[in-house]
Amino acid sequence: MPQVLLIEDDTSVRDGMELVLRRHGYGVETAATGEEALALLAGERGAAVELAVLDLMLPGMDGFEVCRRIRARTATLPIIMLTARGDDEDIVTGLEAGADDYVVKPVTAPVLEARIRAALRRAEPGAGAGAGVGASGSAGTGAVAGRPDHGDRSEHGGLVIDRAGLTVTKHGTPVALPPTELRVLLELSAAPGRVLTREHLLASVWDHTFLGDSRLVDAAVGRLRAKIEDVPARPRYVQTVRGFGYRFGPL
Repeated sequence: MPQVLLIEDDTSVRDGMELVLRRHGYGVETAATGEEALALLAGERGAAVELAVLDLMLPGMDGFEVCRRIRARTATLPIIMLTARGDDEDIVTGLEAGADDYVVKPVTAPVLEARIRAALRRAEPGAGAGAGVGASGSAGTGAVAGRPDHGDRSEHGGLVIDRAGLTVTKHGTPVALPPTELRVLLELSAAPGRVLTREHLLASVWDHTFLGDSRLVDAAVGRLRAKIEDVPARPRYVQTVRGFGYRFGPL
């Protein structure tokens, strides 16, 4: 039974969402404030939490700060943020703070449950190992500039990607990537030099075949560049192809 932490200050909304999630087979922990949620995650009960659903508009510490603090503690916990207004600025800020996905309230039970299932799939061990299917015929390859792959391990300058172990190192130092950012990197690096559209990445990484929302892709790429690029403003590895999407270098 997957354990979900629901962080929502509106009692009626929280109770309704908890009921829906329990009916779909999830265990649910709840918190009415960001402070309460962080305390729960730091305690014994927090060790069992596999995903957080986080409302942005919380009393006291807002959802943006809660998201940043969760990300400072762990790179791997999926975070789905809730926003009541669907405001572009709020969505972008929340994604930049480290959220993996978002839904706009009021949200229907099927949509919320589908987003949760997709986020949990992304976080499963080995979930990103097959990234690149559909982008190229050989998902495990990716030699760049004469650097050979060794099985599932590929070297790209100072960046080493182990597709089997799902680890990334930069100049020998481990890089902690949340599941979403890791899957974006695996998908792009499976086909070096090939341009992948935002729609392709949305479908392959987020399973959002029904939602052409490029903000999810752009925010994840921005966070990924901050961790793997020497100069994020002049990316060497994850390069933008204006009007089309992204490709993996270096070229």
